[in-house]
Amino acid sequence: MLSWLLIDNRGRSSYTAVMHAHDDALTTIQTGASPVELLRVIAFAADKHRRQRRKDAEASPYINHPIAVAAVLALEGDVMDGATLMAAILHDTVEDTETTFEELRGKFGDGIADLVREVTDDKSLDKVLRKQLQIEHAAKSSDKAKQIKIADKICNIRDITSSPPADWTLQRRTEYLDWSQKVVSGCRAVNEKLEQAFDEAIALALESLQSPAQVSLG
Repeated sequence: MLSWLLIDNRGRSSYTAVMHAHDDALTTIQTGASPVELLRVIAFAADKHRRQRRKDAEASPYINHPIAVAAVLALEGDVMDGATLMAAILHDTVEDTETTFEELRGKFGDGIADLVREVTDDKSLDKVLRKQLQIEHAAKSSDKAKQIKIADKICNIRDITSSPPADWTLQRRTEYLDWSQKVVSGCRAVNEKLEQAFDEAIALALESLQSPAQVSLG
């Protein structure tokens, strides 16, 4: 087990808040992944997502998102399992790039590839069906996958709150929040700290939707 000196942050937006420090918030976290292993995973994901942008108003680099998901797991959920953090960084590679599970299996092993599979939607299915399957599959997922799902939703909700896509109406944002709560309801009882962070993110998002500044974006 290697000692990682990471910057702890309880901010409310996705990448920026998680990755920037409060003045005196340093936490040493023990993970099962070596620095080299994590760097390999980050480099792989960065290459796969290199031409992609997020849907937020700033069109931020896509790689910010999986890094933020892993940071939320480690810094807010106290997740120390290396495989979980690595799978979090890779969680969108198959779903949103040309990456295959076989490729992940060859580079990072069966455990990580199988964990990524648990959190990957089948893009050949209709979007409405995919979203319904996420709700149905949540409770059947492994504890590691459930934690990745919660962290993923935390980051997405924070992004919607702080920098929503310009073309997302108030109704669409509200529907996303409602759907996210349904997914996470099947992931509870695995990490109390992550669940608290999710509940706080939801509360802040709902509050922001009621403000004139947010409504005017719709």
